[in-house]
Amino acid sequence: MTPSAPTHLVTRAYDTAGVREMQDELFALYAEVYADQLSDPFYSVERFADRFAGHSNRSTFRLVTGRIGTELIGYAYGGPLSANTQWWRGLREEIPPDVLTEDGSRTFALNEIMVKASWRRRGIARSLHDMLLDGRPERRATLLVDPANTPARTAYLSWGWQILGPLQPFPDAPVYDALVVDLPLSHVVAG
Repeated sequence: MTPSAPTHLVTRAYDTAGVREMQDELFALYAEVYADQLSDPFYSVERFADRFAGHSNRSTFRLVTGRIGTELIGYAYGGPLSANTQWWRGLREEIPPDVLTEDGSRTFALNEIMVKASWRRRGIARSLHDMLLDGRPERRATLLVDPANTPARTAYLSWGWQILGPLQPFPDAPVYDALVVDLPLSHVVAG
């Protein structure tokens, strides 16, 4: 039997102004999800907070939370890549320049998606993913996934994402697989 999202999962979308009040809660969930990696400076809560501040200061930022009752069990966020983005600078393979050209409305970057371990494999990440990307005006989306994170990588590929190539976003970051998917998502039914 395939697990599905619990019927009592409540999702909600926020923009920049809406997330400021819940930052501590978001960072606490990050610390729980990444607890075994927090000793690595790249994964520290402080570095995540810096990245989050940069991402959430964009006027086009969007965050989707998932709650069971009042408990935050997961979230996903991102925003469109600007025309002068540095997103693709860490690619480790030659990719045709037209694939990497951004105009501010071509590509939505899914910066983070996480779900508490006790709630995984129930369709919650998929629900957050789909809500975040549903109705986006961009032509495609991108995300980075650790190739060693087999469950996440497998899920993304099964949801229609394609591997573009290995990418290291910062000198002290791991090398991720950069993935892309065309928008709108074919499996999301407009409501």
